Amino acid sequence: MPEAFFTEKERVQVIRLYRTIRRLTRDHTPVEQVNAVRRILTEAIEQGHLPRTTNYSNPIVRNLNTAAVICTEMGLRHASVISTMLYDVVVSGHVTAEDAGKTFGPSVEAILKGLTRANELYDRNAAIETENFRNLLLSFAQDGRVILIMIADRLNTMRVLKHYPENAIEKIAREASYLFAPLAHRMGLYAIKTELEDLSMKYLQGGIYQEIARKLDETKASRETYIKDFIEPVRQRLEETTNLKFDIKGRTKSISSIWNKLKKQKIPFEDIYDLFAIRIILDTDLAEEKAACWQVYSIITDMYTPNTARLKDWLSIPKSNGYESLHITVMGQEGRWVEVQIRTRRMDEIAERGLAAHWKYKGIRSESGLDEMLTRIREILESQESNAVRLMDDFKMDLYADEVYVFTPKGEVHKLPKGATVLDFAYSIHTNLGNKCVGAKVDGKNVPIRYALKSGDQVQIQTGANQTPKQDWVNYVCTTKARNKIRQTLKEAALKEAEFGKENLKRRMKNRKIDYDEGLLMKVIKKLKFKTVTDFFAEIGAERLDVNPVIDLYLEVEKAERSANDPGESRSAESFVVETDVETKSTKEDVMLIDQQLTGIDYKLAKCCNPIYGDDVFGFVATTGGIKIHRTDCPNAAQMMQRFGYRIVKARWAGKAEGSHYPVTLQVVGNDDIGIVTNITSMISKETAVSLRSISIDSHDGLFKGQLTVMVSDSRQLTTLIKKIKSVKGVKQVDRSL
Repeated sequence: MPEAFFTEKERVQVIRLYRTIRRLTRDHTPVEQVNAVRRILTEAIEQGHLPRTTNYSNPIVRNLNTAAVICTEMGLRHASVISTMLYDVVVSGHVTAEDAGKTFGPSVEAILKGLTRANELYDRNAAIETENFRNLLLSFAQDGRVILIMIADRLNTMRVLKHYPENAIEKIAREASYLFAPLAHRMGLYAIKTELEDLSMKYLQGGIYQEIARKLDETKASRETYIKDFIEPVRQRLEETTNLKFDIKGRTKSISSIWNKLKKQKIPFEDIYDLFAIRIILDTDLAEEKAACWQVYSIITDMYTPNTARLKDWLSIPKSNGYESLHITVMGQEGRWVEVQIRTRRMDEIAERGLAAHWKYKGIRSESGLDEMLTRIREILESQESNAVRLMDDFKMDLYADEVYVFTPKGEVHKLPKGATVLDFAYSIHTNLGNKCVGAKVDGKNVPIRYALKSGDQVQIQTGANQTPKQDWVNYVCTTKARNKIRQTLKEAALKEAEFGKENLKRRMKNRKIDYDEGLLMKVIKKLKFKTVTDFFAEIGAERLDVNPVIDLYLEVEKAERSANDPGESRSAESFVVETDVETKSTKEDVMLIDQQLTGIDYKLAKCCNPIYGDDVFGFVATTGGIKIHRTDCPNAAQMMQRFGYRIVKARWAGKAEGSHYPVTLQVVGNDDIGIVTNITSMISKETAVSLRSISIDSHDGLFKGQLTVMVSDSRQLTTLIKKIKSVKGVKQVDRSL
């Protein structure tokens, strides 16, 4: 690589990091691929495609640091390391993900594409606080390694955050606390999660962080003495009574953990006794792990009085992220509570490195062991909700909630979040079982579907052949999966009812020899004040709306429509109005031509109907002398023509609409499907000379209503745009607002 690109300090870093990474990946990455990465990076540097970032950091050094985290702290190898090193050159356009895939394999291509999508979403401002947040997480979930690389990158950034511009530090730290620390927790990366939380606190709550750090430093000597006095008798007892190989170490709790404890318990620092934990790590065979851990537990509780309420057994049933350990709290010397963690070497590595460590112990060398984790994450992410805040609440709930363990009649264990009901349990087994659930037998007793389950419950689901989900079922569940399945089933049922209702109406009209007209029916639906066509037909299908009155109203609308279009219809003497000379004169006047070159006449476009170039229009002489241009279908048109006919001026557009843009508001109704809003806005953005000024979305009962304000040059362009929006899958209705 070019010598001038690196400072002397950076050159030393690069050599050290390269040797570490190469040592860990030697068995996975052939020399020719290493050379290919070096060649691509060298070319990118020479062509100026790898500039230093805004904080003047070297991109090669940064990526090597991230790759080192990936290797040493997560256990990832070949594809993840290469993708990390090539990410910047892909973003710069020096090479494409497809080109990288041809050289390094499909895994590298998939990871690079996922990282690129994530980068694009971040560039669209406030990704976490908008609808983009959902899309961001979904893009992560396409390949679990993308999540791990993003976490590693953010950890590396947080370690050097002090070198970043002041205006960027708070945003980066908040994202680390709000998004990346919870993701690391979910994947079992406890060491990384703790470091992210501590570093975030350091920059966001610097005063509190420094104060706790100072107090910890002041008590360091006495704390280390206490830990040594606690450990030594335990070590002697284990050596005397067992043949186990073990390590014992003490650690002080993290600053963020201490701060959370201070807030929760509302006590001063001096009153916290469990500032540290003792960890006993055993070297034993896989088959003897549990027995050895419980043996040590027995010895510890013989020596010190345990707090049984704080026993945490993750040996019998590990956490969903693979965490296994036995936690006990005992009364040590001086009446101080001490937490003791008992685990094996294998368990400790999984606890430190999360799910990635499973690959090592399961003999998986291809980095493919993420399927189970991805399934769980996708259940959280694949929500039909468009509200990002609501989605985040669901996400956090599944992330942090305590778990309950319930059993099937066959003794199978199922993990559910705390607060889960019988209905949650039914849907966790199978969607059909949830849809037909009428209750359950818990430990032999009948309970309703909303019954909250407790750890140890044995649950037998009871079903009914005629049972179907109800709208209030959404309030009886707490898992995202159950909530989504209920809403999906309700939506499907509503569509079926609507289809049945439509066929029923058509059949009844055919029996009465009445022609079915879609346009007339829309007017009937409007008169009956239904918000959507689906709601109208669903009411008929469910027999909540009688068909006969609907048909009678249809005939009335049809008659009125026919009368309005009959030019030969006779009028009563009372309704006949003789035109005055002024009115007659007005009708014989020349037509007012409206174009950009019109001068000498004060005219404005009426705000009540917002006419645009190409609309059928007329002029209305205002009392001030100016002329206001109205659409012929303006809601005020009939009244103006009846009362002030002498002030009406015929008008039409002339010239061309070039250079002119008019605001038009569109009302859009459609199914609340994933991506429908994105599809609409994307389609609009592709239209030349059309721009989207504003958008507001409201979602309810599986439907969304959107109000879009667009800038168009003429009515022809607007008509084309409306047709294209109607063609978007899921869109039911598009109307221009008056």
